[in-house]
Amino acid sequence: MTGAAAAPVVLRLEGVTKRFGPLTANDAISFALRRGEVVALLGENGAGKTTLMSILFGHYLADAGRVAVEGRPLPPGDTRAALAAGLAMVHQHFTLADSMSVLENIALGTQPLWSPRLDRGRALKRIREMSADFGLEVDPAARIADLSVGERQRVEILKALYREARVLILDEPTAVLTPQESEALFATLRRLVARGLAIIFISHKLGEVMAVSDRVLVLRAGRLVGERATAETDRHALAELMVGAEIARPDIGPAQPGPALVEMKGVTVGGLGPIDLTLRGGEITGIAGVSGNGQAALAEVLSGTLAPEAGTLAIEGRAAGAWSPRAALASGIARVPEDRHGVGVIGDMSVTENLVAEAYRAPAFSRRGWMKRPAARDFARRVIRDYEVKCPGPEAPARLLSGGNMQKLILGRALDGAPRIILASQPTRGLDVGAVAYVHARLLEARARGAAVLLISEDLDEIMALSDRIHVISRGRLSPASARGELSIREIGARMAGLGFDHAA
Repeated sequence: MTGAAAAPVVLRLEGVTKRFGPLTANDAISFALRRGEVVALLGENGAGKTTLMSILFGHYLADAGRVAVEGRPLPPGDTRAALAAGLAMVHQHFTLADSMSVLENIALGTQPLWSPRLDRGRALKRIREMSADFGLEVDPAARIADLSVGERQRVEILKALYREARVLILDEPTAVLTPQESEALFATLRRLVARGLAIIFISHKLGEVMAVSDRVLVLRAGRLVGERATAETDRHALAELMVGAEIARPDIGPAQPGPALVEMKGVTVGGLGPIDLTLRGGEITGIAGVSGNGQAALAEVLSGTLAPEAGTLAIEGRAAGAWSPRAALASGIARVPEDRHGVGVIGDMSVTENLVAEAYRAPAFSRRGWMKRPAARDFARRVIRDYEVKCPGPEAPARLLSGGNMQKLILGRALDGAPRIILASQPTRGLDVGAVAYVHARLLEARARGAAVLLISEDLDEIMALSDRIHVISRGRLSPASARGELSIREIGARMAGLGFDHAA
């Protein structure tokens, strides 16, 4: 974004190393960040990015190395010292109190405990000045619960600026934004770096990294394996540097639509609907939308955890009847849930137990209520091999798996047996480019053999790349379907923001 090569160094890491038992999460990492510079931090899942940021903020103690801010050593393991030194982080999942106002969230923790009350007038004046200076318009009196996702992110950035941050770390900052909100964020970042703020930009979206950063640092297996000037590299080279090999891009040919396998007509539940949706075999139907607009409820209806309050649901031409998770499984619906940690796996259960959790009553794995352990383990070994799940073994607790390998485990459970209907909800959220390519290839394989795939994703690039038909969901309503390439990214973004919907209908 800027020409910061001659600017003074604001943050320096030297030989930072962190081990967890035999695992070296960070291996002698050194780099410097200058004023008015945007440095992108890239790496596969498990590459060490989160550990490194945790060391910066004092959540972890490094085993070796040092961190300095503007030439002064940063006391290790001291979060208060990190904040006082001007380090601030905007997490992908915001840390705001929903019941409090914008002003209260921003000013919270900035006054001594013995201060009798918040100087609201002074705080309000400063927030309004920062909002105007940096294009972060938001009503200071508004409750956080009433704000859009984009507005909440502005509050997080204002909170950092209010604390006079010198270094701002953004973790997947566009994961839940519309394209228009992302463009507004980038405009804000340009204003921030022009004022001398240094930014570490963590993202899996290589197009955004190319657009927003001055330099790119790449971590792999805990080591800093590459540093590139953004103007002297490209997305393909960065992807290869991240994974250490060329990434095979899946071939997305034209779909061969088959019969309707799922039909929803006038389905409503809670704030969702009425929904009309048809899923055809041999086709990927994409649902685009900003988080919190009804995607989760739609996924729950299809997976049987929510029964429609009105309307009809038919599976392969037959009315669904009494609808439940067991009925959905019996109907041949396979699911890749949005929350892989909370819903997709049970962390303290073994890999084997997680893989047979949805089919433990099947004769292949059960006899008179007792699990056939050898058969279950054989199945687990096959899934581990076929889906390239890196884990200690079939009896290892699932919580030991990285996010990407946990997702492969869930994919293996869902896709084994060639299901006819697949619900893939946020299937690549937080995954690196190699894992994303793997997941996409598996979904395209399912499409090729005639499965109907419902892809629910907040990643608009993913939706536009994979989907044969695209619906946009906004405030519980679905837009009419559009064919691949029929609408531009800005037109889809406008629908994501609610334009073109008759929400009163």
